[in-house]
Amino acid sequence: MARINDHYLKLKAGYLFPEIARRVNAFQQAHPDAQIIRLGIGDVTEPLPPACIEAMHQAVDDMARRETFRGYGPEQGYAFLREKVAQHDYAARGCQVDPDEIFISDGSKCDTGNILDILATGAGGNTIAVLDPVYPVYVDTNVMAGNTGPADARGEYAGLVYLPATAQNDFTPDLPDRRVDVVYLCYPNNPTGAVASKQTLKRWVDYARDNDTLILFDAAYEAFITDPAIPHSIYEIDGAREVAIEFRSFSKNAGFTGTRCAWTVVPKTLLGRAADGSRVSLHQLWNRRHTTKFNGVSYIIQRAAEAVYSPQGQEQVRQLVDFYMGNARIIRQSLTQAGLACYGGVHAPYVWVKTPQGLTSWQFFDKLLQEAHVVGTPGSGFGASGEGYLRLSAFNSRQNVEEAVRRIRDRLGVPV
Repeated sequence: MARINDHYLKLKAGYLFPEIARRVNAFQQAHPDAQIIRLGIGDVTEPLPPACIEAMHQAVDDMARRETFRGYGPEQGYAFLREKVAQHDYAARGCQVDPDEIFISDGSKCDTGNILDILATGAGGNTIAVLDPVYPVYVDTNVMAGNTGPADARGEYAGLVYLPATAQNDFTPDLPDRRVDVVYLCYPNNPTGAVASKQTLKRWVDYARDNDTLILFDAAYEAFITDPAIPHSIYEIDGAREVAIEFRSFSKNAGFTGTRCAWTVVPKTLLGRAADGSRVSLHQLWNRRHTTKFNGVSYIIQRAAEAVYSPQGQEQVRQLVDFYMGNARIIRQSLTQAGLACYGGVHAPYVWVKTPQGLTSWQFFDKLLQEAHVVGTPGSGFGASGEGYLRLSAFNSRQNVEEAVRRIRDRLGVPV
């Protein structure tokens, strides 16, 4: 009989979103006439930009002719897309990122987990730090890789360094009080919606340079930043190329959650340390891993992603982002007026809501579901510091968002 990876047995009973789906399905079966509005999982609802649709149609036509047909493409991504990303997302913001430092993939969720393939794991490996609350994938993939001990009663895993991000510190945690090898940063933050100023990111880069720490920077929501003074990329900070890997995605800005296209930047100047103490290029390791385990994103999808950077695509993406941020503004303003404490929703499509009347995160989730027929995401699912909060997503139709906040106000009896 095959031996399993015992580290999986340390995972909590269910990944957050499947557990939400289980509770919602059970409620729907018991109340088949209930009209449930889902503001939980961060999935988009609006159609793809027309420029992307047109590009996909043209790419499909390319596949119908021998002279334009594409088979296997470069695993790292086609040059036409990598060059557009380098130009529009980095050079335009004064960042030095070369096209061959960009690796096109099928999702940042995959890449933030897969990056552990090139890092030492298990006993004697790396000390990992995460913000708390945190996107669950960062924690769960480290558990799977053997970088943690078991979870305690608070759901915190032994071996991880948790950096609390709370209302008391304006959701901007202090630097670690010890040296860590790897730290995950997500800005704009999922789930709290907080952003990091240039000064905050400089503190992190300086810390990483002083402590030989690798920053894994998830910028999946950068398109939703509304203040021009707030950085969109870690590479806007001097010295970041020596300490940081950045993850980006087309999922939320261009609606590619079901289409699947993202990228990871691994600078050629970024080094890791081998067991013998020698320095090794992380770019070379990631390229080796990428070409071994991945055959690339389809030509059709990469052409659609390229269209994001056309003049029409840029305008259409901006309209999508503005639409979702309009939803976020409605959620935040309406629930704040109703007496609930709300955070986020200004530079990110998530509103972080303090639960009323001392309810736990899951109690408030169940109350919303049962009484208002609205689905949110329990804050405790993102970590111990998320207890007492609930995340509401702005990814839905305007009609559903307006109806959802009306139900929350009317049926739950807020203000508190």
